[in-house]
Amino acid sequence: QEGLQDSLQFYYFPQIDKRKISSTNALERINEEIRRRSRVVSIFPSKESYLRLIVSYLMEYTEDWLAERSYIHPQKLQEVMDKFQDRFKVA
Repeated sequence: QEGLQDSLQFYYFPQIDKRKISSTNALERINEEIRRRSRVVSIFPSKESYLRLIVSYLMEYTEDWLAERSYIHPQKLQEVMDKFQDRFKVA
């Protein structure tokens, strides 16, 4: 019960598609892609080589989402920030 209020905060933002911020689909997709890429290599010579593969994929993924397709469009986010500016101010 203590965390209920925190977990339902996304309902305060009607401008943003609730399916996008209440779902873990994006995280699950990233994890699946990491598993797929590591299966292709199958044997890594060291932990560092495995981490290098994952980090390079995550950097590529981040650049792709920043440049081409954002999960929540910046204009929508700005509308939310403007509308609920008082709620975000630190007391």
